[in-house]
Amino acid sequence: MNNIDLMNYWIESSDKDYEVMLDLQKSKRNSYALFFGHLVIEKLLKAVYAKNNKNAPHAPKSHDLDYLAEKMNLERTEHQNDLLEIISHFNLEARYDDYKKTFENKCTDEYTENQIKNIEEVRTWLKTLL
Repeated sequence: MNNIDLMNYWIESSDKDYEVMLDLQKSKRNSYALFFGHLVIEKLLKAVYAKNNKNAPHAPKSHDLDYLAEKMNLERTEHQNDLLEIISHFNLEARYDDYKKTFENKCTDEYTENQIKNIEEVRTWLKTLL
């Protein structure tokens, strides 16, 4: 798979996960919605990586969004760094049982709505890089 095919694969997968995130939010499954929000951003970062690395388009195998951004020397503001760090936590906190209950309690409708706005902000920014 060349870099453009791989980029398109990640974009399509991210877009599908975005729709799932919104559906989960509507059904009040907030912690899972934010978990999928993390996937949306992770996959877009991998799409940007593929686009910019013609000879080695496969991004590092990591779920840490800040690490992925670092590996691709992605220019970002302090605010964007902060958002990537926050969104990265949704992967761990929604996945592992020892974090899950605490995270579920944190994911009120208001908190989830605010975080989805942050995910959408990062999503829009990353899409401009594609």
